[in-house]
Amino acid sequence: MGEERALVIGEALVDAVVRADGSTDRHPGGSPANVALGLARLGRRADLLTWLGEDSDGALVRRHLEASGVRVLSGLTGPNHTSAATAHLDAAGVATYVFDLEWDLPSRYEEDAEPPVVVHTGSIAALLAPGGARVETELGRHRATSTLTYDPNLRPSIIGPADANRHVIERIVAAVDVVKVSDEDLAWLYPDETPAQVAERWAQAGPALVVVTLGGEGALACTCAGLQLTVPAESVTVADTVGAGDSFMGGLIDGLWSAGLLGADRRAALRTADAAVVERILRRCARIAAITVSRPGANPPTSAELV
Repeated sequence: MGEERALVIGEALVDAVVRADGSTDRHPGGSPANVALGLARLGRRADLLTWLGEDSDGALVRRHLEASGVRVLSGLTGPNHTSAATAHLDAAGVATYVFDLEWDLPSRYEEDAEPPVVVHTGSIAALLAPGGARVETELGRHRATSTLTYDPNLRPSIIGPADANRHVIERIVAAVDVVKVSDEDLAWLYPDETPAQVAERWAQAGPALVVVTLGGEGALACTCAGLQLTVPAESVTVADTVGAGDSFMGGLIDGLWSAGLLGADRRAALRTADAAVVERILRRCARIAAITVSRPGANPPTSAELV
C-alpha cells in the first residue's frame, strides 16, 4: 500500500494586477489549488486535478505548486490558455476586474491504483459549466473509497445569482462528508438565516461535519450527531485575508487525517467524532489561518511553523 494521498479537484489560475502606470504582477491562485498547496506544506501528499494551459501562466502555476510538493495531474486534454482573473487599478487604487475563465476536466488523467483517502473540491470548479457536472461525477465515483469534502467559496460575479446556484450547492452539500463555508457565502445564499441555522440544517442533510468560518470571530461547527461548538480566532496583525479560508480548509482536512477520520471505512467514526477532537482540530485550523493572514497573499504555513 502506497502513501495515503489527497485528491483536490478544481481551478488553478493566475491572479494579475495591472496598475495605472502599466506595471503588472502575476500570482498563482485558485481556491482548490490553494487547498492542495496548504495540504502539501503540512506534509501531506496532495494531487491536484485541474485545467491548465501549456503556456507561461500554466508553467508559473505548476512551478508554484510543485515547489511545495503538489503533484499536478496531467490529462489528455487541456485549455488553449490558462485562466486568469485580472484586476485593473486606477490612479486611486480602485480595482475593475476582468475574468478570462474556462473550466473543464481532462478527458482522462493519470491515476494511482490506490484510491485517495480524501477528495476535495469547491469554488468555481463545482459550479461553472462544463466542468462542474464532471466534478460531481468524480465525487460520486470516489464515494465508496474516500472521504468527500467541499468548500463552496462562492464568486457571485462569476457564477451568477444565488437562486441559480443554490440547488446545485445544496445537492453537493448533501453528497459529501465535510463542508467548510464562510459566513459571507451563507449570507449571500440565505440572507434570512443565521450561519448557525444553516450549519445545523446542512449537518442534518448528509454531511458528518459542517464548519462555518466567521472571520475575526472564529468558527462554529455542527455535526450530524447534534454537536455544536465554537472556537475563537487568534489575535494577529492582518496583512491581508487572501487564502485564509483555503488554508483553514487544508488544516481541516489535515486535522481529520491526523485524527484517523478520513477514508470511506472511517465514515462512521467521523459521524460520531466527539467535541474534544473537533475542537482541537478547529483550534489548529484557526492557528493556520492566523499565520496565513499575517503575511501577504495565499501563503499557508508549513507544519514546522505550527510547532
